[in-house]
Amino acid sequence: MTISAAKLSLATCWSKPNGYRQVLLIAFPLILSTGSWSIQQFVDRMFLSWYSPDALAAAMPTGILSFTIVCFFIGTAGYASTFVAQYTGAGRHARVGPAMWQGIYFSLIGGVVTFLAMFFAEPIFQFIGHEESVRELEIKYWRYLTIGGFFPICMAAVSSFFNGRGNTFPVMWASLLATCLNMVLNYLLIFGNFGLPEMGISGAGLSTVISQIFNLSLLLLMTFMGNNNAKYKTISGWKFDKDLFLRLIRYGLPNGIHFFLDIAAFSAFILIVGRLGAAQLAATNIALNVSMLAFMPMIGMGITVSILVGQSLGGNRPGMAKRATLSALQMAFVYMGCIACLYLIVPQLFIYPFSAQADLVEFQEIKILAITVLKFLAAWTLLDSVAIVISSALKGAGDTRFIMFAMLGISITFLILPTYIALSLIHI
Repeated sequence: MTISAAKLSLATCWSKPNGYRQVLLIAFPLILSTGSWSIQQFVDRMFLSWYSPDALAAAMPTGILSFTIVCFFIGTAGYASTFVAQYTGAGRHARVGPAMWQGIYFSLIGGVVTFLAMFFAEPIFQFIGHEESVRELEIKYWRYLTIGGFFPICMAAVSSFFNGRGNTFPVMWASLLATCLNMVLNYLLIFGNFGLPEMGISGAGLSTVISQIFNLSLLLLMTFMGNNNAKYKTISGWKFDKDLFLRLIRYGLPNGIHFFLDIAAFSAFILIVGRLGAAQLAATNIALNVSMLAFMPMIGMGITVSILVGQSLGGNRPGMAKRATLSALQMAFVYMGCIACLYLIVPQLFIYPFSAQADLVEFQEIKILAITVLKFLAAWTLLDSVAIVISSALKGAGDTRFIMFAMLGISITFLILPTYIALSLIHI
């Protein structure tokens, strides 16, 4: 292929419907909004690495374990965005608001379950078996995260109103503002700056909850304002719709289970590795936190694929659904390929924010271990980005059960069992 022919092909892929340009227009705000969650977690752990190694070691397993519970409800409530996309594609705008409200009702169930998990902090972390100094901090952090579990679930439900219609900028702005608030609160509450109490890891937990409440409030305000109710019934469609709710359960529950299994596999990996010691746990936390910073934008790309596939199929245009999937797949592969190369070539670049204000002698072992883990993660991130796009396309088409069973088999076979067996051999 000549250079001119290649340029023409690239220009065509960019400009055609559901090509690179249209995918990016929808994906860019979602990438920033999902990426902002990673930034919050990254900043949390960066500050905690400056505060103490034990606080850093406790943050990641507690955060990901609480998110494991929450993500099941997020995956189910957030599936309302697929309904919204399909109703939008079919021109049935009056069904958009009721679809969102069924996700909100499901989020109430999730909020109750996560709140009850607060009372099981001590037996959970005693069973996990991390060092006592780390375990005490894990329990403190856990209580804040589980009390506020309702808010990220409800955010997923309310965001479906914007995401499903392809109007993703409001979600982006709300997420970015909440991220800024979280960063400021972390600086104030973790270290006790400007006369506020020094709360350590509890300050990180409280900052997270406050920023999530702020984020949800902004989303609700934008959902109910203007002519949204007149066109989409965002307020008047509040009534519980049994048939629509059961449809959300039928199609959304497998999506929630898939999301749960995906995160649970990493929870198991981190918790098992944590039995090696605080340094190994802290190093794994850093490497996975860096990985999540690059990985979470792919969640935004996946949501975009689900939206475009749902709208295309709702409008009876299967060819457009295929084109959107291929466009997103190619862009995701290029993006994560570049990230994987950076992990291999300059891993120190990603570790530096954690070591900048930490004790250099105390942090040296953690740094060496984290760089090793990053090199292994390079291959995983590339393959997982492809899996996210393909599974998201299937979700947009309403096929969530196959993804659920596939994720179950892959997680147990290739992540949990090998890690458990390897660590068992080490202790023999």
